[in-house]
Amino acid sequence: MINIVSGISRLVVLLSLQALIACGPNDRSMSKVDKVKNLDTSTTHNQQIGQAAHKETTYVGSKFCAHCHKEETSAWQSSHHAFAMQEANEGSILGDFNQSTFTYEGITSTFYKKKGDYYVNTDGANGELKDFPIAYTFGAVPLQQYLIQSPGGRLQALSIAWDSRSKAEGGQRWFHLYPDEKISHKHSLHWSGINQNWNFMCADCHSTKLQKNYDLNTDSFKTSWSEINVACESCHGSASKHLEWAENKQLKIKNFGFPVELHSVSATNWEMDHESGIAKNKVSQKNQELQTCAQCHSRRTTFFPGAKAGSQFLDHYNPALLLPPLYHIDGQINEEVYVYGSFLQSKMYAAGVTCSNCHEPHNLQLRSSSDGVCSQCHLPEKFAQVDHHLHPVNSSGARCVNCHMPSKNYMQVDSRRDHSFRIPRPDLSDKLNTPNACLSCHQEQTNQWATDVLHRKFGAPDKSHYGEALHAGFFQAIDGEKKLSQLITDSTQPAIARATAVTLLPQYFTRHSAQLLQAIAQGNEPLLSLALAQSLDRVPAQFRPALGIPLLFERERVTRSLAANALGSLPLNNYPGPVQKQFYTALKEYTASELFNSDRPESLVNLGELHRQRGNSSQAEVFFRRAIKSAPYYVPAYVNLADLYRVEEREEEAEKLLRQGLNRAESKAAVQHSLGLSLIRQSRHSEAINFLQQAAEAQETNSRYIYVYAIALHSAKEPLQALSVLEKGLDQFPSSPDILQAIISIHRESGNLEKAKKYEVLLTGNY
Repeated sequence: MINIVSGISRLVVLLSLQALIACGPNDRSMSKVDKVKNLDTSTTHNQQIGQAAHKETTYVGSKFCAHCHKEETSAWQSSHHAFAMQEANEGSILGDFNQSTFTYEGITSTFYKKKGDYYVNTDGANGELKDFPIAYTFGAVPLQQYLIQSPGGRLQALSIAWDSRSKAEGGQRWFHLYPDEKISHKHSLHWSGINQNWNFMCADCHSTKLQKNYDLNTDSFKTSWSEINVACESCHGSASKHLEWAENKQLKIKNFGFPVELHSVSATNWEMDHESGIAKNKVSQKNQELQTCAQCHSRRTTFFPGAKAGSQFLDHYNPALLLPPLYHIDGQINEEVYVYGSFLQSKMYAAGVTCSNCHEPHNLQLRSSSDGVCSQCHLPEKFAQVDHHLHPVNSSGARCVNCHMPSKNYMQVDSRRDHSFRIPRPDLSDKLNTPNACLSCHQEQTNQWATDVLHRKFGAPDKSHYGEALHAGFFQAIDGEKKLSQLITDSTQPAIARATAVTLLPQYFTRHSAQLLQAIAQGNEPLLSLALAQSLDRVPAQFRPALGIPLLFERERVTRSLAANALGSLPLNNYPGPVQKQFYTALKEYTASELFNSDRPESLVNLGELHRQRGNSSQAEVFFRRAIKSAPYYVPAYVNLADLYRVEEREEEAEKLLRQGLNRAESKAAVQHSLGLSLIRQSRHSEAINFLQQAAEAQETNSRYIYVYAIALHSAKEPLQALSVLEKGLDQFPSSPDILQAIISIHRESGNLEKAKKYEVLLTGNY
């Protein structure tokens, strides 16, 4: 049995605001050994080439582009990119500022004009009504938000937005972005707080050449841009050398002076296969366009600033993978994930389709109306038929997108479609608790009804879906390791699904999984390497160097910096000099990333952990305290600092801190669990059990909290109650090894060997 007094684990957090990846066009043919030898040389060589080609390149502004590119400029001027952000004035404001009011949770906000400026009277950070001038508009259709200037160079996004749709569509009104939550001035989502801060949350994808410029010492921003909206150079890159080329077209400059060439889409690149009814791509080319679009149209954290058109995605961004709550467990969209992670799952992506095949890149509209976009590559004679879509001609159900790209509303009024282009799988919905397009319309029917209809017409699917393996791994199923391993090694499956499986595999750390993870560490698939780096801190410490050291030599900066952080607490002094050198280089990169994002509590906690690993406990405490000050609701800051106090035998201070956290945290289970352990260490067992119980019964509980609570009951001479808790926990986490082992142990102690044997069979998977 585990000693729960020393069983507390630190909540070492990585940045949680993340999204998805384009695998870069690097040469992946080198072995890891070659990379170790050539990393410094090849990186320096590439940098020298870039510096030579673009040493003096600068951003010039879209006004220069318009002289020659009138048609493209005209198209762009009507696009969402052009309206991404504007100064607040009569020409940009869409909302009703004629003394209009909106009431939310007892607070009435008033929107008005005064001397040509626009204002809102609403509750500020202290809960009191105050007049705030509107500095900028944010977006245009289907909603427009408003930015308010705050101290320290901050811009804050007001949570009351204007519905710019027509009245017939339900628009032309004020509405709150969080109508189902009670957002007071103390809430983490209040407009005045850190989670509505434009400088971090929104800015780099709404303006051109955005520089965040956060100063940790002064806790202030000096954010700048070259153009306020998403203009030409956001996608094409800095244009000064292109202007040189335009003035002298005989001048030999690569890519016409741009850092990257975005190839135009050509119908001649595709050839229709009349037997299948689907066009096939004839041209194999590096897709710089997709890499460029992904920088913003993805759910990701910016690890390293300075990304430009064509930059390697994993040199700058740490993407989120296909896990709840961002995605449903089968990869369907759930929260806002901004298209790219969905698209990477699709057969379209695998076939070579890119964004501008469907979207005109300057006005951003679809290239054709209705199903015309689909019919570019899918013969209507084969697919726009009742025999295929099973709905009346010209009905809503006959439209391609309604079955293959179901939509979901975000920000209340913004409907966005799932770009994974999937076949509906109602047969998986009950098993995986996932939605499907069939029942989104046929709400009176059941998943079984929809399954029967599709199976009668098309037959049962001939292979399992990757969602089944991810579900098994996410919920710790007994056969999870087997299913995850099969998915990871199946190169026909989407790389992003396989990478997600990699992040789940360390919880089943066996000889087999260790060998597979070692193969990934030594392999040449960037997204799988990143996934291993993201989950490396969950690998047992004694095995971590074998998996982590090869990742230090990855070309992708985000991957190697994450690996360095996961290795940071381990002694590497006995490793060869090149390994130590590369570790410290990568750790320096990781530290620079966290300092760049030190306006966020996640990074402040990570910096605290780095100091703690180095034995700088006083400096670690400073960073943990700073995180609490910047985000009083942020649970990991309390838990990690309390654990620091535990190590330093400052248990009373840990208890006091955790009690403060209970009063401030919005999700309390982790604090309750940590406080229970603290009280046990102080021999206050009856108090401790109360908090451990609250954590175990919380909505956000996990198998660990349930296990520890049951062990505490068992230690308190309550074996029957402990068994009851464990068996209920097994219903929630059907194959948790901790829970199963505890049940087996208690039954053995009680002499119930037959019952113990029953659970041993479950534990070993010998059904």
